[in-house]
Amino acid sequence: MTTLDAFNSTISGDAPPAGLPKPLLALWWAKKGDWEKAHATAQSDKTKDGAWVHGYLHWVEGDLDNSSYWYGQSGRRRPDTALDAEWDKIAATLLAAAPVA
Repeated sequence: MTTLDAFNSTISGDAPPAGLPKPLLALWWAKKGDWEKAHATAQSDKTKDGAWVHGYLHWVEGDLDNSSYWYGQSGRRRPDTALDAEWDKIAATLLAAAPVA
């Protein structure tokens, strides 16, 4: 799974693809609408990518201060864009860096 389209096609399934790195797994759960699972997964990942997804999730939640904090932990600033566009950007960036499955 190396493309955003391929990743998006898995969202209709009942379970995420095996072997996803935690930040991508969190995005998968977020797209499925399970914020709690997405948050728990992102929060358990202590990488900058995990912090990036964590920041995105708090933005989804509407907690902008917490979102900005986690974006900062990832070395990024929360963008002034639509949430869907940011999900796509994060997913595409992480997929490009992920091992080919």
